[in-house]
Amino acid sequence: MKVIVSQEIESVCPNFVGACVEAEVVNTPYCQPLWDEINALGEQLKTDLTTESLKDLSGIAATRRVYKACGKDPSRYRPSSEALIRRMLQGKSLYQIDTLVDLINLASIRYGYSIGGFDADRFVGETLTLGIGRDGEPYEGIGRGLINIAGLPVYRDAAGGVGTPTSDHERTKITLRTTHLLVLVNGYDGNETTVLANAEYIQHLLLTYCGSDGGTCFLYR
Repeated sequence: MKVIVSQEIESVCPNFVGACVEAEVVNTPYCQPLWDEINALGEQLKTDLTTESLKDLSGIAATRRVYKACGKDPSRYRPSSEALIRRMLQGKSLYQIDTLVDLINLASIRYGYSIGGFDADRFVGETLTLGIGRDGEPYEGIGRGLINIAGLPVYRDAAGGVGTPTSDHERTKITLRTTHLLVLVNGYDGNETTVLANAEYIQHLLLTYCGSDGGTCFLYR
């Protein structure tokens, strides 16, 4: 899969760097050792952060700045990493979906980046382009119904939007039948070292919990 960063994203975030992980996987409904990791990290975050200080984490702060630059209110349309960590800090359990989705949520919480996870076999075409959502652009968020993505960064394939930092699209969502996974780490803070570390951590989790060899990884700008 080729990933292109459009000029409109470069204009609001010239230092953007992303990482793409693509792998063959085996998904399962639930994985207790993975949830042991998630719960342990949640307890650690409760000692390190508050619902206010989490906004200062580099990846979250940068994503919020881009939302504002694009005309979107980041407190109304929270980046997924912020929403996940905020939920844990409030003492709420994360939603348990399946091993691949739970694994991606863990990786997002650990590094603070919003991460898109997709069933790559559901893409139309061989290219994803990161742009900005337009007024009236149709978009069905996973479990959210139709959402207004005007002003949100959005990945599009040949058929339309598939992922934003707030919510991915129903059309390309991960299911228990997913065997071809594509994951995108969104580094609006431009920290190439941390973005790559996040991607390599995802590869490690795939090796450990999803019957994968870790797949391939590349950075894009």
